[in-house]
Amino acid sequence: MLLDVFTTRQSVREYSAKPVEREKIASCIEAARLAPSACNSQPWKIIVIDEPALRNRVAGALHDAVMKGNRFALDVPVLVAVVAERSNFTATVGGLLKRKPFAWIDAAIAAEHFCLQAAAEGLGTCMIGWFSEGKVKKLLGIPRLRRVPLMLTLGYPATAHLRNKVRKPVEEMSGFNRYSGIR
Repeated sequence: MLLDVFTTRQSVREYSAKPVEREKIASCIEAARLAPSACNSQPWKIIVIDEPALRNRVAGALHDAVMKGNRFALDVPVLVAVVAERSNFTATVGGLLKRKPFAWIDAAIAAEHFCLQAAAEGLGTCMIGWFSEGKVKKLLGIPRLRRVPLMLTLGYPATAHLRNKVRKPVEEMSGFNRYSGIR
């Protein structure tokens, strides 16, 4: 059941050295490809980084003096760059009129599809938003006008331990027919 994948998917920060099979990566890419998007624009590219020397250089761009917590990326078998591409005309106009970054929203949906499929394949992932986008773009040859809203780590978790999910109660994060929070 899909809810089982949601229950077991967690951010993984410790990975085994076991290589990730290309077939499993391909299934994660396919899941991302099938993600919905505004006006079917599909404004994303998924770049898989598994060549060790390049992966190490990209991993170095995922942490700095402020965000030392991302150093775990140095020991990850695979990194994934999620590139926000240009939306089609209809989605671009709609995004401008509604002041919503549809390309970024769509890329994030594709990234989550990727992560959920990875969990179904027995793989771990972690979404990273704090990194040197300029360094990543330069290392991967990403054009200047494209953005990289997310990086993902991918690999086999070092442990099968599932952490207890700490989440807000349903009543606090949802409601029916009207907003029910602090105004």
